[in-house]
Amino acid sequence: MTSSPDKAARLDALLDKQDIWECLVRMSRGTDRSDRELFLSAFHQDSVVTAGPFVGSPADLYDWASKFQAEAYTNTFHKLHQMNCDLDGDDAHAESYYLFVGCLPDGNNLLAGGRYVDRFARRGGVWGMVMRNNFVEWTSILPALGNPLGEIPDLALNGISARGPDDASYIRPLMNKRAPFIPG
Repeated sequence: MTSSPDKAARLDALLDKQDIWECLVRMSRGTDRSDRELFLSAFHQDSVVTAGPFVGSPADLYDWASKFQAEAYTNTFHKLHQMNCDLDGDDAHAESYYLFVGCLPDGNNLLAGGRYVDRFARRGGVWGMVMRNNFVEWTSILPALGNPLGEIPDLALNGISARGPDDASYIRPLMNKRAPFIPG
């Protein structure tokens, strides 16, 4: 069975959009896990990024933002939502909605929502960001509610939530070390 040219073109477009989405995910995860290499893998080296007062290279953005975030937050969380992506050969423009949570030292949380408006290029068969505009649409403070589950003494046996390579998401192979337990 052969595929129609239209179907093949649609599959190519879908794979291109997936590669672009994965750039966005790597950038967000690299930020939250303090993984500079992962963050930078989303960009081509000559990229320009604008984010709040910052305008510059991805490497300079990472260095500036990671220092700022380490001082301002105990943890960060970037959640990507829908993405609209217009492909034009080896160029693409994307608009992605996001939700940001910054855990404040006092236990409260800064919430922000906005959009990334990006230009991507495929170079040597690899998609990467070449221009980023970060539009913060709103911000709010959410008061801390405490942990409704209380302390779970053996939770860290499966890893910890941390910035950097000590985070549980870097454990390979991931395995359960906690004893079976059904609350009741």
